[in-house]
Amino acid sequence: MQNRYGFADREWDFLLNHCEQNGIAFIPWAPLGQNRQGNELLEKVAKELGWTPFQVALAWLLRRSSVVLPIPGTSSSDHAEENIRAAGLRLPDAWFKELSAVNPPPAVLR
Repeated sequence: MQNRYGFADREWDFLLNHCEQNGIAFIPWAPLGQNRQGNELLEKVAKELGWTPFQVALAWLLRRSSVVLPIPGTSSSDHAEENIRAAGLRLPDAWFKELSAVNPPPAVLR
């Protein structure tokens, strides 16, 4: 299953939950926060951890579910390496919970 999804854009949470229950891979696109609240929090967490906002967003996705297989876009080899490093980052519990608590309205209503 491939859908738009990220910590601040969880309109498809129910579908990800279905995929988890049925062992179906979920491939999110647009993993960065798609709203102001999301981007501000990403920047805060990234600064605290010494990561980039994109690495934080990818680390959240990878921790969210074992069936998530992000396919982040990239425009350079440096960005690709940054994305790859995100796979080895473990988002601390407190930050995972704070990012998970972001619950903006669905994108169709923004």
